[in-house]
Order: sequence, then structure tokens, then C-alpha cells
Amino acid sequence: MKFLLKILITTVNAFILSRILPGIKIESIFTAIFLAIVLALLDAIVKPLLILLTLPATILTLGLFLFVINAFIIIIADNFVNGFNVETFWHALLFSVLLSFLNSFVHKRAFAENNPAN
Repeated sequence: MKFLLKILITTVNAFILSRILPGIKIESIFTAIFLAIVLALLDAIVKPLLILLTLPATILTLGLFLFVINAFIIIIADNFVNGFNVETFWHALLFSVLLSFLNSFVHKRAFAENNPAN
């Protein structure tokens, strides 16, 4: 259930960001759903490998290189998802930062309301 809620939240946030940000295009809500699923798979499979391979750069930049890895994940998703287009690396970087921020904000709110202990 949590996985489906995370996919739904990522879908909505990505679709909204595509309407606001220049350089990011998502054709339909179905494309956004597929994008959210692809991003979840890439985050689970490719991202840990990239973090491991770029560990010295990540340590040297005190973790800021993770933003570059996130942007690279967005660019990879652009190649897999028809109807999703990112114009430049800088657009991917801005999209990944804003998507991460929005997702964490909404996830925190959604799961806090479902957990009566908070």
C-alpha cells in the first residue's frame, strides 16, 4: 500500500512540476504514472550502483554529488519513457531537486496523518 501511495505522490508531483518548469515535458498523466514507476525502479537498482562507483566524489563534495546522480537518473528515465522529455542536464537537476523536496514533504504529511502516534 505504501509503495502505491509513493508512486501516486510521485506521479502527481512530477506532472505538476512538468507544467511549471520550462524544459520538462510530460504528455499525459499516464506518462507520469509510467515515469514514477521507472524512477522507482532506477532508484532501487541503478542509483545504489552509481553511489558506490562515485563514492570518492560524493565524500569529497560532502554529499552534494548525489544531486548530480539524481539528475543522471532523471536523464536515464528520459530515455526509457516515451512522452517524457528533459531538455538539458540543468533542467534535470532542477526537476530532481524539486521532485525530491515535494515528495519528501508530501510523504511526510501523508504518512504522519496515517500514523496516530505523531
